[in-house]
Amino acid sequence: MLLAIHSPAKSPSIKRAIQRASRPARRAAFLLALPLLAFLAIAFVVPIAALFATAVDNPETRSVLPDTLEALAAAPDTIVPDEPVFAALAHDLAVAGRARTAALLGKRLNYEIPGMRSIVMGGSRLAAGSPGGPWRQKFLDSDPAWGKPALWAIIRRDGARFTPYYLLTAVDLQQSPNGDLAWVVPDQRIFLAVLGRTLLVAAGVTLLTLLLGYPVAYALMLAPPLLGAIMMLCILLPLWTSLLVRTTAWVVLLQSNGVINDLLIGMGLISERLQLIFTRFGTVVAMTHIQLPFTILPIASVMRTIPVAQLRAARSLGAPPIAAFWRIYIPQTMPGVIAGCLITFILSLGYYITPALVGGPTDQMVSNFISVYINRDLNWGLASALGVVLLAVTLLIYGLFLRIVGIEKLKLG
Repeated sequence: MLLAIHSPAKSPSIKRAIQRASRPARRAAFLLALPLLAFLAIAFVVPIAALFATAVDNPETRSVLPDTLEALAAAPDTIVPDEPVFAALAHDLAVAGRARTAALLGKRLNYEIPGMRSIVMGGSRLAAGSPGGPWRQKFLDSDPAWGKPALWAIIRRDGARFTPYYLLTAVDLQQSPNGDLAWVVPDQRIFLAVLGRTLLVAAGVTLLTLLLGYPVAYALMLAPPLLGAIMMLCILLPLWTSLLVRTTAWVVLLQSNGVINDLLIGMGLISERLQLIFTRFGTVVAMTHIQLPFTILPIASVMRTIPVAQLRAARSLGAPPIAAFWRIYIPQTMPGVIAGCLITFILSLGYYITPALVGGPTDQMVSNFISVYINRDLNWGLASALGVVLLAVTLLIYGLFLRIVGIEKLKLG
């Protein structure tokens, strides 16, 4: 009888019976998690999809110059189009002038050819005020730019539904009129430098939080219960305060007439006030203070699971205190160290308020440039492209990190 029950022929049926029995529990668990999944889809997946779409969207030229693009497609691929294309351009610009959309086209072309906004607006006024053609000569007489092959090559290219322009610009690349890729001129290569600065600041903040937070986490683990509770409250208290308030506090501390300068002068350590605000030093210090809890908590959580008796046993076997701590204790805390550093590094990549208030012009990070292109320049395409590049770099670093370290060593608590 026992052989019949445990025979291989019966195993699939037992497995199916177990699966059928667990279906109601799995269904109930899925239904309970459904609101969270819907929230993540709405608040996370949809915005990221919109970010990618905006980074490659190219609606301006197609919406303002539909007849011109159609005439260009039917015309011979000459250096400068003939009269039918210019006639279609005049019609489109006249319509755009009445609909007040010519500025959109001018703004879009101005990204690739400086000065095109005024040229397009002048062409719109010419098309609206002139009784008729021939349009080719009128446009060429109004501005020689209409006779440049590069302009018409860009108009042809911008007639596509999607464009790589914003993504290329976000990594300091440009597309020539014939489609070749090249670096932008040296004085306009800013985005890779800003990305490198962002990674450097995030790495520096991560290292400082580890050096400062590890001893605090160890002291928290060794402290008596009452003192440990007070220390934990001090660690968590900044998280209950607004990020803007904490950053403003550092502005008060770091300014030339602030508390830190007054303290250093009062102690006789300096004779002249230091420039601490609007510097890289101030940015890193303020970000380190804000990020410390995110590094300490995972490390302290892992430390609580390590028996203290292991260090005593190692010392009783003849290991020096430092060697026992380095070879026995620290390796066991690495899951918390990895988790804390990863959280701090990724959060630091997206900082905006702290560099804006405490840092100087050379300390602004990618998020600050994204804000400028959204709020001041209204360039949603380039802002989205910078966001896509930052997201791609973050995912790449995260993937390399997990590949080198191993996801099994990542522990949040």
